[in-house]
Amino acid sequence: MRAEHLEILVEEPSMEAFLKELLPRLIGDRATFSIHVHQGKPDLLAKLEPRLRGYARWLPETHRIVVIVDRDDTDCQKLKQGMEQAAANAGLRTRSVGGSAPWRVVNRIAIEELEAWYFGEWNAVRRVYGKVPEAIPRQAAYRFPDAIEGGTWEALERILQRAGYFSAGLPKVECARGVGMNIDPVASTSPSFIVFRDAVIEAVS
Repeated sequence: MRAEHLEILVEEPSMEAFLKELLPRLIGDRATFSIHVHQGKPDLLAKLEPRLRGYARWLPETHRIVVIVDRDDTDCQKLKQGMEQAAANAGLRTRSVGGSAPWRVVNRIAIEELEAWYFGEWNAVRRVYGKVPEAIPRQAAYRFPDAIEGGTWEALERILQRAGYFSAGLPKVECARGVGMNIDPVASTSPSFIVFRDAVIEAVS
């Protein structure tokens, strides 16, 4: 059954700002969505199972839940297992379980954080910040967005500052809004973005 509404749980305001710009272009009028922001990843993970239990009591069959967290320096497999277990404990079927029954929850991890998705569609960054070098994705350190070492937001901040932007520090929400407004979802080379995008499209198709 096609989803008519998405309940999206995120850990912080920059992901909310990014998705508010991206999702209307990604799903059009096929579904509505609500984004619920938490006070960081620990807050989201601590509240995840109780919140999912709450959803399980009223969630219509035409609704889906999308949970997105940054990997940061967490073990990705353990993080995903914990999120999957929270859904199972709440009695909600996840996309990872498989089978013919429709899933109610999909857990997605930005590796290692939201800014890796920007590196995966560098032209979107350049549409917002035109002075950054075009060749960044061809440099070895940035060729694989989900494997950038040392923190992706720190790497992005360094590149933007060298180009003359944000000497006082990267405004993450402002940046998220601008890139989200310009990103081409089809052009992304970030594997973690691609699996997020595909799950959303699957849900509303």
